[in-house]
Formats: sequence, C-alpha cells, structure tokens
Amino acid sequence: MGAEDFDRLWAVHEIRQLAYRYAFAQDSRDMELLLSLWAETNEPAEPPVIDIHAVRKNAERWFSKGATIHFVGNHIVELAGPGEASGSVYCWAALDFGEEFVDQLILYQDRYVHRDGRWLFLDRRHLLWYGAERERNPMRQDPAGWPHGYTGRGPLPDELPSYRAWREREGRPRGRDDATN
Repeated sequence: MGAEDFDRLWAVHEIRQLAYRYAFAQDSRDMELLLSLWAETNEPAEPPVIDIHAVRKNAERWFSKGATIHFVGNHIVELAGPGEASGSVYCWAALDFGEEFVDQLILYQDRYVHRDGRWLFLDRRHLLWYGAERERNPMRQDPAGWPHGYTGRGPLPDELPSYRAWREREGRPRGRDDATN
C-alpha cells in the first residue's frame, strides 16, 4: 500500500468518525462537540438540509427532547478530490418524547470538506425512511438493576458527564429517580 492509498483510507476513517461523533454529541447533549463537527458557511441551507446555521438555531430544541439514541449503520464515503467528499449514512434514532417514544430510520446524505487539517460536515440532508411510535416508552420502565436484571431502564443517559451537565444547566430532573439502577 502506498502513501496515497493510506491517505485515502485515513480520510474515510476521519469522515466516518464525524457521523459517530454527531450521534454521540446528540445523545450526550454535548453542544461543544456538536458545533466542532461543522464547517462555517456564508448562507444557511434550507430544510431538510442541516448545516452549521441549522445546528446553531435548532440544537437547543433538539436537546430539549428526552433521551435520544442514534445508532449509525452503513456509511458509504466517496472522495471527490482534495478536500471534498460525500457520503450516505444510515441511522436508527430512538427518541423519547415523554409520553411518546418514536423510532426513526434515517438516511443522511452528507457533504464533507477538509479544512484546517480536518474533515468537517459541510451539510447533511436528513431523509426519513419512517418514524413509528412504540406502544410503550422503554425509558418509563422500572430500573433494570443490572447486572442482576436484564430488562428495565438503565442509568444512561445520566451517566454521561456532558448529558448530566446539560440536564443540571437546564434544571431538568433525571428521567426517573432510580439511583439503584
């Protein structure tokens, strides 16, 4: 493998990390991480496209939901040239809206740019396969008591430091008062 092949593989690796970091930033309510993933642009994109302007405008609203879980699946990356790439990313999002719990299957169509020595999102087009409400909200279960119990609510997301800090800043109570979890 030559240096050019290695550079291409490393670029794909770094680009895939963007999708993983986006999911983790959303789920852990880490605004600093979320903002760090985006390239600056002059003009805001139109929905359903997400860019740095949409993140700044909507992140607090996105974060105001209950717990979220974004699971990143297939991720195809196409390198278009020096400093430009595109990709398609599958994502399963589990969203706690309180009384309602929704599963979404999403396809993100991304554009990436390489700036200041790192890959960033230029924009993400959020396309929904479907959203479906679950019959029961799994975040409203009694504590699992892991490792002795296999079903029930676990300690996440409150165990994530950035989520806990966000919750405390916002004056939000824990999902359930389940310190035994």
